[in-house]
Amino acid sequence: MAVKNRAMLVGSIGAGKSTLTNALLERQVEAVKTQTLIYYDWIVDTPGEYIENPLFYKNIMATALEVTHVLYLQDATRKKTIFPPSFSMGINKLPIGVITKSDSEDADVSLAIAELERVITKGPIVVTSSLKGEGLQEIRDLVKCKSLKEMKTYAEETPSDYIIFK
Repeated sequence: MAVKNRAMLVGSIGAGKSTLTNALLERQVEAVKTQTLIYYDWIVDTPGEYIENPLFYKNIMATALEVTHVLYLQDATRKKTIFPPSFSMGINKLPIGVITKSDSEDADVSLAIAELERVITKGPIVVTSSLKGEGLQEIRDLVKCKSLKEMKTYAEETPSDYIIFK
């Protein structure tokens, strides 16, 4: 039996993890504050506290054992990241950087990309808008990939304004 790819979303409180989850799954429900791990189909939504407090990193590491990909969310309206430099290196799963809230008038997408480039040493970064549906298909497709090489090929061969491969 083939292993089903599954992605865990990590990011600060209010970064848009639950909103992105709903958009990726085409769920028409209002996002609510995540209090614990929530499993939806191929997505694991995590509380922002898991990444904001290093004491909870063990929860991220344990949950990573159940997934194939980790989505690192950076809110484009925040001026700093909560991830330590090269954080993705500590989790042996395929990384995907995700810029959220790119459509906000307060968004600084260039800064958000630069912040994620410090977190993910190699891999794709997808600029998204859950409200406009931008970048969502790219994330769905990247989670189907089984290697960094496959993700790089996808990024290079996909005509998209929303994906960058570092």
